[in-house]
Amino acid sequence: MSGAIRPRVAIQSDDFDTAAEIARLTSGRHDIGAVVTFSGLCRDEAGTLQALEIEHYPEMAAREITRIAGEALGRWPLTGLTVIHRYGMIRPGENIVLVVAASAHRRAAFDAAAFLMDYLKNAAPFWKKEHLVSGAASGWVEAKSTDAAALTRWQEIEK
Repeated sequence: MSGAIRPRVAIQSDDFDTAAEIARLTSGRHDIGAVVTFSGLCRDEAGTLQALEIEHYPEMAAREITRIAGEALGRWPLTGLTVIHRYGMIRPGENIVLVVAASAHRRAAFDAAAFLMDYLKNAAPFWKKEHLVSGAASGWVEAKSTDAAALTRWQEIEK
């Protein structure tokens, strides 16, 4: 991890306030020229989804997200970083994940936020189960090949 910058990593069942998290990261700071946020929401899948159940191993998930955040801090000159991931039953329209990347310049903040989301979708130990409005048997959500391809992009950049 770069210098004294420590990422704020939270794994919680409670919702979060995006504006409050940005304010927490930027309050009183004059070294920040760009803040990039990504908010992941639960979508309703054309009205078929009642809720998305997200499970995790608490210590493993916290350790992995902290590792990924540290890697981002080592790759880009960030001045602040927040990563929040929720677990539990999440209804359509509710927040799932938040990444806030701050830097002196926009490119580092954009790249770090994209990098973090690609890794979170592929490497963070979270499992999602769909609960359907119809009451039909639901299943665990499979990983998507497009998410894996996005992750490969960052691995190729490392070479």
